[in-house]
Amino acid sequence: MSLQVTLIQGGGAGFDQVPAVQRILDAVGVPIEWDEHFAGWAALQKGSRHPLPKEMLDSIRTRKIALKTKLLPAPGEEVTVSRNYNVLLRRELGLFATVRPLKNLPGLPARFTAVDMIVIREITEDLYAAIEHEIVPGVVQSIKVVTQSASERFLRFAFEYARQKGRKSIACVHKANILKLADGLFLEAFRNIAKAFPKLQTRELIVDNTCMQMVSRPHQFDVLVMGNLYGDLVSDLAAGIVGGVSATHGINVGDELHVYECFHGGIPPAIPEGQANPLPLLLPALDMLQAHGYSDQAERILNAVGQVLISRQSLTPDLGGQATTVQMTDAILARLLNGR
Repeated sequence: MSLQVTLIQGGGAGFDQVPAVQRILDAVGVPIEWDEHFAGWAALQKGSRHPLPKEMLDSIRTRKIALKTKLLPAPGEEVTVSRNYNVLLRRELGLFATVRPLKNLPGLPARFTAVDMIVIREITEDLYAAIEHEIVPGVVQSIKVVTQSASERFLRFAFEYARQKGRKSIACVHKANILKLADGLFLEAFRNIAKAFPKLQTRELIVDNTCMQMVSRPHQFDVLVMGNLYGDLVSDLAAGIVGGVSATHGINVGDELHVYECFHGGIPPAIPEGQANPLPLLLPALDMLQAHGYSDQAERILNAVGQVLISRQSLTPDLGGQATTVQMTDAILARLLNGR
């Protein structure tokens, strides 16, 4: 039985990444039925009246699985929370957590080696609720929203995810020493949920100390959970530790919904046409395979990627080479075929 996957094309680099990933998945014989939709600026270019078409949202809700490129704004458009199509998609679908696996890839230069951590971020509230107003001229107030219900739902998922993945410890990242009510509520919810998962060791870490520890001794971390703003900062910091955008991606989770997400994308001249790195979309696709019974195929692809990275040949410009997207994809496919 084939996987039923909604494919979300956001344009720009995604036009090169999507066919590359499809070729690689086809090569290992994974049966996927793609339902492709355009979103963001790409949807508007195609004549849609809305950057998040209803047909696409219905497809995701029906199929429960989606793979998406980065949704891009129109050139020159100011990106705010209300105009960030990636954030709006999460809200439309009721997604409440982002899982970011952060692990070194063989052959990808990084500050550290053998790092293997997971950052799980709550994505519905906190300062990203974007509730702001000007009290008087020159004085702006931004409101941080933290609720018990959202915190408990998120943390219950995070603990269960850590247990399913065979992880040993989970750390709550907070600033409850200063934000005693808001972060204090989140921390208390963490302590309460932890009681149902006695086999998982727990830690409580202040966010600034976490950042310092992460850039000095990242191997101590297993699973880290935190609110929206801290998660945004810490996950990007961790991405830098393991090699940047080529080694990071996200899984956005809702009630029975999983959206596997590429964070890296752009339009020329930032990413020239035909020269997009396929890995930022390939890695979430591999997580999708692993979660749905195709672990062997995902491992084969990952091994082939590692061989290409180690050889330092056929790499796109952002990885230090001069290859096109197609040439790098061909190199991965050649390794796959030779590995049979």
